[in-house]
Amino acid sequence: MKTDRRKFLKNGLLTAIGTLFIPAAFKENDIKAGSAYSLNYKPNPNEWKDNEISISWIGHSTVLINFYGKWIITDPVLFNRVGVYLMGTSIGPTRLTPPALTIDEIPKPDIVLLSHAHMDHCDYPTLKAISKKYPDQIDIITAYLTKDVFEDLPWKSITVLDWEEEAVVNDIHFKALEVKHFGWRFPWEKDRSRGFMKDGRSYNAYLINYNNKKILFGGDTADTDKLNRIKNESVDIALMPIGAYNPWKRAHCNPEEALRMADDINAKFFIPMHCKTFQQGKEPFHEPTNWLKKSVVNYNVKLGLDEIGQTFTI
Repeated sequence: MKTDRRKFLKNGLLTAIGTLFIPAAFKENDIKAGSAYSLNYKPNPNEWKDNEISISWIGHSTVLINFYGKWIITDPVLFNRVGVYLMGTSIGPTRLTPPALTIDEIPKPDIVLLSHAHMDHCDYPTLKAISKKYPDQIDIITAYLTKDVFEDLPWKSITVLDWEEEAVVNDIHFKALEVKHFGWRFPWEKDRSRGFMKDGRSYNAYLINYNNKKILFGGDTADTDKLNRIKNESVDIALMPIGAYNPWKRAHCNPEEALRMADDINAKFFIPMHCKTFQQGKEPFHEPTNWLKKSVVNYNVKLGLDEIGQTFTI
């Protein structure tokens, strides 16, 4: 594992900084065009009803939610690359699957929900484009010591939530939850996984509560029991990461672990994310969702969707 990390850093510091977990052994041509790059589903938010919950996986950890008429988008990443933002462009890897919706096709979000400051979750070009398209109209929620990345942009409000803190934003109740991950955006920054609890960047999951329905946005996490503190919350839908676990098990969970965590909190439905967009681990491109579909029958939680672009409605 140490050898892989040394090769990774040696082969390009800028890419390493921008994407955090791209093994040097991976090459984009290892994935066949037509399987990785194709988008087989297309959501139509214009047909979603405000008396329902509708959720579509847009790509990576970007999920669009119509929560009874309130629009939430999580960790929005909608452009072709993620990485270091320099001179109006991002230096880093290209996405392998296009977003299910472009920035012009996504309805105006009421809330942008950010889990942490990693560049594949807190993408400055996307945040800039969304906020400037709807200046002073969007509330944004983020983790402790992360707002500096985007506070220069024209938001309606910025809410910072530390672990166990709660807030009501646009009539929706949010509670920040601790997960097992890390928070630095650049390697030299302080973060809580390194013990800097007061002056280090943090990383959140969120419990979202509106109209007596609850959604867990799991953010990014390794296998952990930290979410068990909400097992009595009657979670209706768990949005959970399932990719980049090989070899980065200390920071990311695999599909089996994600299912077990969702099952442990008694979630009714499971929606995957954090895979099939950027190749961030050595696992084959389709392995996370194939593993998920094979294993979900062993748990009480039901699979809401399993491919980018699909829509789940209750």
